[in-house]
Amino acid sequence: MKINLYDFDETIYDGDSSVDFFKYCMKKHKSIYFNLPKMGGAALLYALHIWSKTRMKETIFSFVQKVDDIDKEVEEFWKTHKKNIKQFYKDKKHDKDIIISASPEFLLAPIAKELKVMDMMASPVDKKTGKFDGLNCHDVEKVRRLNEKYTDYEVEETYSDSLKSDEPILRLAKKPYIVKKDKLILHEFR
Repeated sequence: MKINLYDFDETIYDGDSSVDFFKYCMKKHKSIYFNLPKMGGAALLYALHIWSKTRMKETIFSFVQKVDDIDKEVEEFWKTHKKNIKQFYKDKKHDKDIIISASPEFLLAPIAKELKVMDMMASPVDKKTGKFDGLNCHDVEKVRRLNEKYTDYEVEETYSDSLKSDEPILRLAKKPYIVKKDKLILHEFR
């Protein structure tokens, strides 16, 4: 089976969907402002290598506890933010595309369905608590998740904005692309 892999944030989505969703929710749910000090503390502890990335992200995503109907907010968010899907991706055919991202599954599921991609894999974050139900879907975890679900595949193209964080999935592709804004750069591994 031939597939294409796509990172989501800064790759096919112009920006970071998690950050944008947080800002969107903060405007509508002012009580989220009370979470800012602990979020800042979590970011500092992560920067000092005291906390893991997952623990930091769980603290940040805990803002979902302040949102009564998270599914409705996600739906409304995509009505105003699907314009951030980059044109290069809109122009492509999506029936053999897999979006594989560190963003939360609950956030990306509706837009992946709308884009009619073959599959979507993302971080398993509980939409009621912000807690992870598994590993953050980044770096080698993306390959592990792909191999767990598919056994017989050939990666034609992979797209990512970051060689550093997505080298494992980029190395799977015949044609690995680095995406810088609207520019696609074919990367050659040496």
